[in-house]
Amino acid sequence: MSTLAKPEPPDPDADVKRRTWLAAERTWLAWWRTGVGAAAVSVGVGRLLPGLAGGALWPLRVLGIGYGLLAVGVLVLGAVRQSRVTAAMRRGGYEPLSSEIVNWLTAAGVALAVGTLAVVAVGL
Repeated sequence: MSTLAKPEPPDPDADVKRRTWLAAERTWLAWWRTGVGAAAVSVGVGRLLPGLAGGALWPLRVLGIGYGLLAVGVLVLGAVRQSRVTAAMRRGGYEPLSSEIVNWLTAAGVALAVGTLAVVAVGL
């Protein structure tokens, strides 16, 4: 009868590194989902909504372009962020997210949301 070797317990340091790398991948995917979501909103606001709404089309088209630009920005920033985080992890360090980037993305999102609400409320 053969005996099976008992598996060795996992190395805690290796497990922490693996989980950290996987967390970084999930974070990059969150950036990607956000960019794709903004692109979908761009199509909805800029192309679909003008066909359904009465009134001037240009405000919705402008907002659609804004959401599209936000989508491109988020996708590019997410890729840059992932590269910097990966390089920092390889060095054993950490790459903090710039508060300036957070502020700009927040301002852009708020401006687009307020603009969309205004256009919908006023019914341009």
